[in-house]
Amino acid sequence: MKKYRKWLVFLIVCSAIFLSVLDLFIVNVALPSIKTGIKGTDADMQLVIVMYIIGYASFLITGGRAGEYFGKKKVFLTGMLIFTIASLSCGLAQSAVQLNVARFIQGISAAFMVPQGIAFIPDLFPDPTKRTKMLWVYGSIAGIASVAGQFLGGLIPDLEIIPQGWRLVFLINVPIGLTAVVLGLKYLKALPVKTNGKFDFTGSILLMLTLTTLIYPLIQGRELNWPVWSILLLFLSVVLLLVFIYYQRLNIRMGKSLLISLSLFKNFDFRMGLLISLFYYLVQDSYFLINTVNLQNGMGVSSACTGMYFVCQGVGYVVASVFFTPLVARYGKYVSLTGSLIMILALVFHLIIFNLNEVPQLYIILVLFTYGVGCGTILPSLMTIALKSIPEKMMGASSGIYLTLQQVSVAFGVAIVGGVFFNQLQMPLAAPYPVAYQWATLINIGFLVIVSVLLFFAPKTKHT
Repeated sequence: MKKYRKWLVFLIVCSAIFLSVLDLFIVNVALPSIKTGIKGTDADMQLVIVMYIIGYASFLITGGRAGEYFGKKKVFLTGMLIFTIASLSCGLAQSAVQLNVARFIQGISAAFMVPQGIAFIPDLFPDPTKRTKMLWVYGSIAGIASVAGQFLGGLIPDLEIIPQGWRLVFLINVPIGLTAVVLGLKYLKALPVKTNGKFDFTGSILLMLTLTTLIYPLIQGRELNWPVWSILLLFLSVVLLLVFIYYQRLNIRMGKSLLISLSLFKNFDFRMGLLISLFYYLVQDSYFLINTVNLQNGMGVSSACTGMYFVCQGVGYVVASVFFTPLVARYGKYVSLTGSLIMILALVFHLIIFNLNEVPQLYIILVLFTYGVGCGTILPSLMTIALKSIPEKMMGASSGIYLTLQQVSVAFGVAIVGGVFFNQLQMPLAAPYPVAYQWATLINIGFLVIVSVLLFFAPKTKHT
């Protein structure tokens, strides 16, 4: 493969993670404009986010395995094409129902295309050192997409390029997706299918129902103060998980193909990477939740100014990603450990600065920028830690498991940390916001301390 073609193919497969992450963050910021445009309710707007996450998280493992059975190129291009069509449907939607159905389809198609993008990396970069570096770059692109999404989500709805500018939030995906499909048809190599047996459709349905009944109440339950149905769904998810495990064991006894290959969990790097990511992603979105509410409702900062502060956090992420990428192949886990320690230090300064009577803007910008530097140092490497020693043929399945854990951890983090934060706000305190913010942030610091300890004791990556 010629050198220029290798990098072109890498950009094509990276378009999957870029679009999938962009589409979540760009919508978060643009929701007020979307609500006005389709005359939706607050509940409709929550579903714009929830339907995408449910579709994405519930099918990631299935999507990862699908590439092993039907071919990575075929599944990648099919997922990208459906994602593009769903994005067009979102941009043309005339009602909240149309929009949310299209968002659900977007999430499902993203779950099929993203694991295939990761699965192509070992073929493009067979050298372990180079592969480690490119997995880091792949993770960095996800972070850059989140920053770009926040920026574009605030900017695009105000553009007067077309009537109802919010539609461009979704339509921007169409030229990118079509370009990826056209170039992918020409340049992506059809890797041989290396899995025997039939695809486990029954297991896929059971797993999808398990994850849906787990993630939906975790997201919506906290918003609605944990109604009875949300608790019942969580119990149902446990029952479905037990049924899924029993079904997988039954398949083992009968010699049938498994949806989740248990041999993956014999890989120590994979187990350690999942554990580290679990505690990291408990912090990831809960941080944004409690800081957004505290800045606006607790400290009286405007929504526009809050958005500007988070852009500064994003800039710190991008700067760190660019600076530390060349160092990861040489120093391995110590780069990640540095990032987690920077995040802990930044959160300690959050507690100090946000407790001042008068908080200068520069202080807020600096602490958020520093936190972003920490995120940009550790986040791109989390996927590398988990997947660095996974065999090529199992890369799609392992990336599906990793990304599913990521989404479940995010939901649990928002439920746990957000739950503590909002429960403290209901207490009869003289200054509820500072106290609630301190409790929630201390929990996040605790999670990051666990991340740091795990990284410290994780085996050092050997590079040649």
